[in-house]
Amino acid sequence: MAEQYYEGIGRRKASTARVRVMSGTGEFFINERPLEAYFPRLGDVQTIVGPLEMIGQRGSLDVSVLVQGGGVTGQADAVQLGLARALVVMNPDAKPALRKGGYLTRDAREKERKKPGLKRARKAPTYTKR
Repeated sequence: MAEQYYEGIGRRKASTARVRVMSGTGEFFINERPLEAYFPRLGDVQTIVGPLEMIGQRGSLDVSVLVQGGGVTGQADAVQLGLARALVVMNPDAKPALRKGGYLTRDAREKERKKPGLKRARKAPTYTKR
């Protein structure tokens, strides 16, 4: 029989992460690869495990993540939000601490669309008088 797990969905930019948290030994897998192998940058690892360290559960929970879309930073932030939401489902008493740490706030900034006549969303072609 499968072990009981708690799930949270996180999104950031074009990335979506489905995070499952269960009691265990502290293993952390993202797309079936270890955390440090999937996110080699140290800052990304610190960002992701922030919610676990906030509630003091870093080595006592197993985390399994399926993440897709976007780039490295968007995926890291999506995993962080999904992890925080899963921890709240698992332990509602942790919600005030995670809220205070800013881990439950969805960063709603998305890429702005390109406008006609411009080079990018806002950059206009160089003006020439003659």
